[in-house]
Amino acid sequence: MAPALTHPSGVSFVPDHDNVAPTKVSDASQYYAGGDSFTRSRTYSHSHIHGYDVKRAPAFQDDQHARSRRLSHDEKSVTGPRRFLIDVEETIRVVLEQEDTDGDLQISVTDAGPKMMALGTATSNGFKTFDIRGTYMLSNLLQELALARDHGRKRIVLDEARLTENPVDRLNRMIKNSFWHSLTRRIDGEGLEIITADPKNRTGRINPRIYVPHGEPAMAEYYRKVAKEKPHMNLDVQVLPEKPDDPHFVKSLNSKPGILALAMNQVDDGRGGKTLKGIPFIVPGARFNELYNWDSYFISLGLLVDGQVNMAKGMVDHFIFEIKHYGKILNGSRSYYLCRTQPPFLTDMALQIYNQLDRSDIDENRRWLKRAIQAAIKEYHTIWVAEPRMDPKTGLSRYRPEGLGIPPETEATHFTHILEPYATKHGLSVLEFSEKYNDGILKEPELDEYFLHDRAVRESGHDTTYRFEKRCANLATIDLQSLLYKYEFDIGTAIREVFDDELEMEEDFDLSPFPPTPESYANPYRERSRSRAQNSDEWFARAEFRQQQIDKYLWNEDKSLYFDYDTVKEQQILYESVTALWPLWAGCASEEQCWKLVMNSLKKFEVLGGLVSGTEESRGKISLDRPNRQWDYPPPHQIMAWVGLERYGYLDEAQRLAYRFLYMMTTAFVDFNGVVPEKFDAVKMSHLVDAEYGNQGIDFKMVPREGFGWMNAAYQVGLSFLNTHMRRAVAACTSPEIFFASYNNEQNVVNNARPVDALGIAMDSLEITSQ
Repeated sequence: MAPALTHPSGVSFVPDHDNVAPTKVSDASQYYAGGDSFTRSRTYSHSHIHGYDVKRAPAFQDDQHARSRRLSHDEKSVTGPRRFLIDVEETIRVVLEQEDTDGDLQISVTDAGPKMMALGTATSNGFKTFDIRGTYMLSNLLQELALARDHGRKRIVLDEARLTENPVDRLNRMIKNSFWHSLTRRIDGEGLEIITADPKNRTGRINPRIYVPHGEPAMAEYYRKVAKEKPHMNLDVQVLPEKPDDPHFVKSLNSKPGILALAMNQVDDGRGGKTLKGIPFIVPGARFNELYNWDSYFISLGLLVDGQVNMAKGMVDHFIFEIKHYGKILNGSRSYYLCRTQPPFLTDMALQIYNQLDRSDIDENRRWLKRAIQAAIKEYHTIWVAEPRMDPKTGLSRYRPEGLGIPPETEATHFTHILEPYATKHGLSVLEFSEKYNDGILKEPELDEYFLHDRAVRESGHDTTYRFEKRCANLATIDLQSLLYKYEFDIGTAIREVFDDELEMEEDFDLSPFPPTPESYANPYRERSRSRAQNSDEWFARAEFRQQQIDKYLWNEDKSLYFDYDTVKEQQILYESVTALWPLWAGCASEEQCWKLVMNSLKKFEVLGGLVSGTEESRGKISLDRPNRQWDYPPPHQIMAWVGLERYGYLDEAQRLAYRFLYMMTTAFVDFNGVVPEKFDAVKMSHLVDAEYGNQGIDFKMVPREGFGWMNAAYQVGLSFLNTHMRRAVAACTSPEIFFASYNNEQNVVNNARPVDALGIAMDSLEITSQ
C-alpha cells in the first residue's frame, strides 16, 4: 500500500490530464476562484512541495546570457495545452527583478531585461521547464500573477493560453469583465468613500462633502444618517438652494468643493423597512472620479455592446435627475461644475438604450423613455436655445456658460502664464492676485473676457484646443449645431413613433421662441411648457430650420468642409476641425455634402492611427511656447466618424478608420503591459504623449485595472465595425500600411509613411523627459 501523501490543508490537486482544466481565458474572478494548487505526480521526488524556485536564465556575475531557442530541458512533446506550476510571490519578485529594468512595475518594450523566463510545467511538478519569451507573454505573466495575488492565491497552475491569448480577445475580455466593474461607482452609504475622493481638489481639505439638491428631504436625511453611522468619514452634508447654479453662489463653493447627490432607488432595508440606494454608473477613470456628461454617452455605447443595458440606463436616470434638480446635465457631478454643461447627447443615448430594453414590460419602457425625452426638451429650451447660449440673429447656439473667477478644478499652474502680467501690474504674486481677482476686489475686464471663453471651452468638452482659444463663447460650432439637430430630430421621431404624436410636459418652464429672431427673443412673453402638448411637426420644423442655418453659415462649398461661425465677427473661422464630420453622425448633411467631405476633406484628417482633431496648418507648429493641447488627441471623434460614414453608406472608409485606431490601441496594449490610456498621438501611433495634465490611465502597477472610460468604449464599438479578417489582422498587429496596401487610395499613405517603431518612439520620449 502506498504511503499517504502529505500536503498543506485546503489545497486542490492538479489533474494529470489537462483536458479537465477550467476555462483557460475566463475572467480572473472565476479562473482564480479555487484554492492553491498542487500536483499528485510523484515522478520527481525532489520537486518543491512547499516552495518553488523559479528557473532563471544562466548568469555570469552581473551579465545575463541569452539561451538558444530551445534546450533539452524543454518538453519535447505536448499531448495537451501546456500549464505551469507557479509560486505567486516568488515569481513576481523574480519577474520584476529581472525584467522591470525601469522600475515602473510594468513590463514593456522599453525595459532592457532578457525578455525570457523559464517556468516549471505542472505535469512535471515543476521539474521540467519551458521558456516564456517576449514582452507580451512576460507582461501577461506579471498581470496574471497580480490577479492571482488579488484573489489570495499563493501557488497556482497557470494555463499557457492566458499568456499567449489573442490580444484583441484579451483586451475585449478585460474591458467587458474587469474594466467596467473597476470604473463603477455609486453615491450612497456604501460607495461614498470611493466617490468623494477628488484628485482635482486643491483646497487641502480631504474630508468628504456631499451637496443634496433642494426638494429632496428624504435624501438629505439619508445622508445625515450615513454621517452618524460612519463618524470616521467626517461626512459634511449640505443642502443646496432652489437655484443652485447662481454664479456668485457657485463661486462661494470653490473653497468647499464636494460631490453632488445623484439619483437613488428606494429598496428594502432587510429589516422590514425602506432605504435609499444609489444607482451605479461609470466614471472615466484616473483623476476624473465623478459622473461626466459626454464621456457617459460614449461609455454607454461600449456598455451596450457589452450587454450592460441596465448600467447605461442608470446613467440616463442620473441625467434626468440632474436636469430636474441642477437645471442641466452637468459637466461633471462636482460642485464646481454647477454653472456649465457639456455637449448634448441625451436623446441619442436614451433612444439607443430604449431599443435594447427588455421587451417584457413595454409600458414601463415607454414611461422611462418619456421621462428622458421630457428632460431633454426642458434642457433644450432652458439651456441650449435660451440666451446667452442662443444667438438670435443666426438662430444658432453656442457654448456660453455663466460663471465667475478662475476655474478651481484645473492644475495649480494651469493659468500662471495668463495671470502673471496682471499680478506684475498690481505688484502682487500670482496667488495674491488670484485671490483678489476671485473675490472681486480687483477688476480686469480683459481677464473676464478670457475666462468667459475658457469656461466655454470647458463646456464644449474640448478643453483645451487652439481651435477655441480666446473666442469659444462667440462661436456657433459645427459640433454643437449637429448635436442640437440630432436632439430636434430625435425628439420629433420619439413623439411621433412612440407617443402617438402627442407628449404632455410635467414640469412647467418657458418655451423658446420659434423661429428665432432678435425681435422674438427681445419680447419678454414666453409660452409655457404645460400650456399645450408637444407634437412632432414643430420639432421637425426646428430641425429643418437648423439644417438651413448650418448650410448658410457653416458650410463652405469651396473648401468642401464645415467651419465654426463667429457670431460677433460674423464670419466663418477657417480652422479645419474633424468635427466637420459630425453632421454625418447627426444626419444633417446632404448626400452631395457627404460625398464632398469624404472625397475632398477626409484625407486632411486621416493619419496612420486614425483621425487627428485638426490639421497642422490650422493648429500651427508645436513649440516650447505653443505646447501640445489636450484635444490634439481625441478618441470620441473616431466613433462619431465611424458611425457617420456608415450611416451614409461609406462602410469601407468607416472600417478603414476603425482598423487604424484599433491597431494603434492593440499594439500599445501588447507592447506596454496592457495599457489603455486616455489619449494617443495618432500620427506617431503612441500613447507616450504629454499634454497639459498628462495622459491618464497609464499609471498602474503590474496589471491595468480600469483602462479609460471612452477609450474602452472606442475599442468595443470599433470591433463591431471590423470583419473577421480585419479582427485577425489587428490581433496579429498587422500595420495599416501593409493591410490596406491593396487599396488604391491608400497607396500614397503607404509610400510616404515610415515604419512605426514603438520602441524608438518610447525611448525618444524617455530621453526628452529626462532632459
